[in-house]
Amino acid sequence: MSDTTTAASIPEEAPKISNISEAIIRIAGNSQDGIQAIGGFLARLAGRSEQEVMTFMTIPSTISGGPSIFQVRIGSGEVLSAGDEADVLLAFYQHSYEGHINSLKKGGIVLFDADHIEPNPEWQSQYHHVAIPISSLTIEAIGGTAKDKGKNIFSLGLIARMFDLNIPKLEKLIHERFGGKDESIEKNALLAFHAGYGFSVGNLIETFRFKDSSKKDGHQVVMNGNEALALGLIAAGVRFGAGYPITPWSDIMEALRRELPKYGGSFIQCEDEIASVSMAIGAGYAGRVAVTGSSGPGIALKTEAIGWAGMAEVPLVVVNIQRGGPSTGMPTNIEQSDLNISCYGGHGDSPRVVIAPSNVEDCFYSAIEAVNVARKYNTPVFILSDQAIATRIEAFTEPNLEKVCQDISPDLSTVADHKPYDLSTPDGTVKRVVPGTRILSGKYPIATGLEHDELGHPTGSPKLHMQMTAKRRKKFQSLAATLPTPKIHGPAEGDVLLVGWGSTEGPICEAVDRARAAGQSVSSINIRHISPLPPGLEDIFSRFRHVFVVEINDEGIYGIGGQLATLLRSRFCNPAIRGINKTDGLTWKVKEILTRVNERLAESDLKSAALA
Repeated sequence: MSDTTTAASIPEEAPKISNISEAIIRIAGNSQDGIQAIGGFLARLAGRSEQEVMTFMTIPSTISGGPSIFQVRIGSGEVLSAGDEADVLLAFYQHSYEGHINSLKKGGIVLFDADHIEPNPEWQSQYHHVAIPISSLTIEAIGGTAKDKGKNIFSLGLIARMFDLNIPKLEKLIHERFGGKDESIEKNALLAFHAGYGFSVGNLIETFRFKDSSKKDGHQVVMNGNEALALGLIAAGVRFGAGYPITPWSDIMEALRRELPKYGGSFIQCEDEIASVSMAIGAGYAGRVAVTGSSGPGIALKTEAIGWAGMAEVPLVVVNIQRGGPSTGMPTNIEQSDLNISCYGGHGDSPRVVIAPSNVEDCFYSAIEAVNVARKYNTPVFILSDQAIATRIEAFTEPNLEKVCQDISPDLSTVADHKPYDLSTPDGTVKRVVPGTRILSGKYPIATGLEHDELGHPTGSPKLHMQMTAKRRKKFQSLAATLPTPKIHGPAEGDVLLVGWGSTEGPICEAVDRARAAGQSVSSINIRHISPLPPGLEDIFSRFRHVFVVEINDEGIYGIGGQLATLLRSRFCNPAIRGINKTDGLTWKVKEILTRVNERLAESDLKSAALA
């Protein structure tokens, strides 16, 4: 924790209170222990207290469960990542203790369940150990069934006492979580919480208190990335969706199935991925911008139908929450290896728009942008998120819903004539006329996956195929010209430029700040618009000696870089663009990025010396 000293023996009647600007708390146990609930309570409390927060979690992919962690970083100032090292480790089992003790800062505090953990004497000199019989105390507080169901809430009380947290707000959060269930469940949760909060730790732990937050920009909302995407789609006017369950997309599907009926919409769980994308395309053809989604394996199944939507020029939003691959891969781990399939997945020349949100707040606004682009350009639009953003919790300023919410109901106003694939438009776009619209000329359009003329009639004409291919291409060129150039974090020129996309943005920015504080010449940009790319990138790249693209995917068979790096090299033919990659299924740590940057620079120096 920043602004703290190692915990010392302090009389209980006069506890020392240290003011801190941030804290990183890691909770380690099994997925059945409800450790995500502890982290979720802490994160949502931070958001409601106008503090910055970011979380990180790992869960097993097996139904039977297994080891799991939840890390939450709470700060009074800006929080860009979930943190490299924890200040506090709460461990429930021996494997939790042994597997995560090295995640603590030296001198950090480890709270452990003395009923299940035997501490290592070698580590007791490096970390401040606090033994508490959490399981037995929970049973004592609320009864024999609490061993597996209450110790997480008991532990929340311990942490609340340790960090002098707002008890009324936590009680309200507990009520919101359990209030709709049997009355005894909420009662036991509150008993466990107050038992933990009231447990005397004597002079073993000092009390920490967060400094007043610097956030003064309005009321905050707290949610994870999947929740933000679902709410953004609803705000954008989406009223129909179809999908099939798959981790980690399923949360969006469940949220839309629950919420859309409140706004006159519906979400259908289909029998498979092909049916779901086809149903969404049908709704798009009928006049609604509809959504479907999945993760890598499901996206692969949807590709043929997505190509049909591109050929027929039907608006469609496809949400791809990336996870480890290939095949079923690592369902609960992060990877950024679906960029290629999102940009190019499908046969023929079938371009599509790809937008990659970089944080939870960006998920909300990216959903709105995706819907509007799909409507204007009559094309499939991918929202390319990932498991890290999907599951992590952040706080951000509450959107102005009166400003951002929109009604995109079909316009059935009579038109004189209509060519759905008009070749004479300068930017390739044509305003859609949906089925049911009266057309005075009597010439009604046809939608087909076959190549077609301007009215949609199938054709095998080589000339028309060339013209229609160019028309579809022109739409993307027109869109690209309107996109904003990414902002540079740091100086506009220098030695190293780090390029990121998706969930890598925060750790990269923090790495830049740390490198610059150490005197290095490092800047960064984050690319949200993957296809088409925004203007101005070539100029930015030209002002740096090294351009390192930081991704969570493989470096490729030639070792040059990952999927975005390859795309950028093919676009700009700039040999300075190289990749910094990893495939461990975990988010980037700041120190990992800095280490890899220095290794890349050392390699370049050796090559330069060899050439000299």
